[in-house]
Amino acid sequence: MKTLTNKSIIIIVTFLFFQNKIFAQVLNWENSSKQNKHLLHVNAGAEYGVTVGLGYHHLIPIKKFPLWIGGEFSVPSGSQSADDDFKVKIGAQIKIAAFNHFQFSARIQGISRRYQNQSVTLFNFGSDFAGTMGYYSKHWFWGVEVGFDKAIVTHFKSSDWYKENIYDNVHDGWYEPATGGNFYYGLQGGYSMKKIDFTLKAGKLLQQDFKSQPLLPIYGQIGVNFRF
Repeated sequence: MKTLTNKSIIIIVTFLFFQNKIFAQVLNWENSSKQNKHLLHVNAGAEYGVTVGLGYHHLIPIKKFPLWIGGEFSVPSGSQSADDDFKVKIGAQIKIAAFNHFQFSARIQGISRRYQNQSVTLFNFGSDFAGTMGYYSKHWFWGVEVGFDKAIVTHFKSSDWYKENIYDNVHDGWYEPATGGNFYYGLQGGYSMKKIDFTLKAGKLLQQDFKSQPLLPIYGQIGVNFRF
């Protein structure tokens, strides 16, 4: 792996500004059952305009620790790069503990994402870890979520425009970023019908040095879950 130059660090930080928003499914654990092991969810979120996502998860009904496994795919909407930029998440979410209607769950996901602008095309691998504590009933639920989204390694492919106008000796390839993580925290909740959940989440972002904030330090999402 290559080390980062100052120019590369600037590009990575810019990449994270556009790509680190937190779009993951919101679950009502009280409605997890063997009769509805499949979860299809669609969502839209705030990310320099609107990002739309689609995901599928399958329930593994372990007696005390139900586990949802699956993946999500999201793209920006209303931008010229919508056909090229994307984010894919694959992972699992498990209920760890419960006391009456109060429940604690944890999520772990691997992330791949692509971002292209006038200067460079970036392809990134990373990870997302989160925990949620909340109150869950059959018809409504709310929770507090805390997590960490980390960029681990990024592939650079500089454009001809960048080489001609900015720096003609730039080196493309895989780089391990010296920075590239964000903590996030916020609220989530929703209302559940027989086989449909309407969900909402919102919160703030903080870079891993606990001092800086991304250019857009907030995130938000609305979504719908279909259980079958």
